[in-house]
Amino acid sequence: MNKIGVHALSWVGGWSEAEARTAIEGSARLGYDIIEIPMLDTAAIDTAMTRRLLEENGLGATVSLGLDPTNDITSPNPDIARRGEEHLKTVVTLSNEFGATHVCGVIHSAMKKYMQPATEAGIHQSADILGRVCEHAEGCGIQIGIEVVNRYETNVINTAVQGVAFCKIIGAKNVKVHLDTYHMNIEEADAGHAIQETGEDLGYFHIGESHRGYMGSGSIDFDRIFRSLARVGYDGPIVFESFSSEVVNAQLSSMLGIWRNLWSDGEDLCRHALQFTKAHLHAAQKVDGLVKRPGVGGVFSG
Repeated sequence: MNKIGVHALSWVGGWSEAEARTAIEGSARLGYDIIEIPMLDTAAIDTAMTRRLLEENGLGATVSLGLDPTNDITSPNPDIARRGEEHLKTVVTLSNEFGATHVCGVIHSAMKKYMQPATEAGIHQSADILGRVCEHAEGCGIQIGIEVVNRYETNVINTAVQGVAFCKIIGAKNVKVHLDTYHMNIEEADAGHAIQETGEDLGYFHIGESHRGYMGSGSIDFDRIFRSLARVGYDGPIVFESFSSEVVNAQLSSMLGIWRNLWSDGEDLCRHALQFTKAHLHAAQKVDGLVKRPGVGGVFSG
């Protein structure tokens, strides 16, 4: 059974106690199972407060982040790469303190537009460092998710096939591919096929529209997305992600290119996303059950 989650930045722009309470209480009230907490600034995370609010509201947690040029683990500068490794290990430690189950995101490079292709040395350095991070995370019972994002946010992993190959290089049993429909809509020729090709290597899934607005109001074929998830038997987290400069802090809005807002009411957005997700999950599972009946001839590929 998939746990359905929502990114905290759909509610708030920071993680003060008041903001954390708004995001956690709101997510629990709507019926979400988990909340994804962005750990962009480790110093801003009060883990005791976060754990208390999560426990009070019966909500699970995951963590996401993106590295930046000062801690890019693909960097040829050993001090920068070392700083990135230390940062990721700190994130894992803090995540464990409030009971998070997953640490995901753009943790394989800086989250930025690179002006040149990734080097083989940089890719293997990133994988080596993440192998050590995974070892630390395994001791905490945390799964690491390598997010596949578009070409404007990394030069290392832009497709599901690359994500699977990169996880194989890392070689840890607690590392999985993290796919995101927003990025897949840019980079994949067929998102449904990419999900099926990822198969058992898929460990975390972001859903978001082509324009990062209300689910179903953009160009992504969510019927095919959810049916593909059902066909591979994916039972991990499915987390809704959307951004608005009216909620997200200005620095992150600029980094993500949020130049126009498609929503201002986070609660209404999150309520709709949960209903949309549940409906599509239910329909996909029903259809998948029908097309797999004995005598029907295998899985329908439409």
